[in-house]
Amino acid sequence: MSKIYVFSGLGVDKRVFDNINFETLDVEFIDWIEHLENESLENYALRISKKINYVNPILIGLSFGGILAVEISKIIKVEKLILIASAKNKFELPLIYRIFGKLNLIKLIPKKIFKQQNSITNWIFGIESDSEKQLLKEILQDTDLDFFSWAINEITNWKNETYPENCFHIHGNKDKIIPIKNIKADVVIENGGHFMTVNKAKEIEIIIKKASQI
Repeated sequence: MSKIYVFSGLGVDKRVFDNINFETLDVEFIDWIEHLENESLENYALRISKKINYVNPILIGLSFGGILAVEISKIIKVEKLILIASAKNKFELPLIYRIFGKLNLIKLIPKKIFKQQNSITNWIFGIESDSEKQLLKEILQDTDLDFFSWAINEITNWKNETYPENCFHIHGNKDKIIPIKNIKADVVIENGGHFMTVNKAKEIEIIIKKASQI
């Protein structure tokens, strides 16, 4: 069985996978590394790929972690990509993101806004319970704002136009951050939002186990 490397979403860490029981799967979570000044996503992917020392692994990427996994798959050979609440190329992201990137409007947004957990962020992420609100609040408080701002800029300026090979895409039909209308998903999670690794964990757990063994 292949080694599995997991990349969490932007602004979050492996805590969003706590409700998923990987059991006998050989899983390693990759922590974010500090970005360099004016670094491109492609160069960042090259540097973080050095943490992968298994030949032909499976990569699991959540949200921004999925975008990063796509870039890493251009650098090293992978057995499979499993994307969750993510995008395979720039055309699966909302057009407004690309407009913001082209006009460089992201840099006008105050960084501190990314630290706020409130009814709006709860709605955007698809939060369903008080425990999820608390988890999101804790995660946002731990977020590195410089890294977050850099990553948002890289997402809105993502250049990839091709579909990666050996890709399996899991997406929620209620995702408000990356709406499903532009997504070609292999599995659609009913009422799944951007926080579905937390509140739809058992469904995703079953899908991941099956997909990683195909």
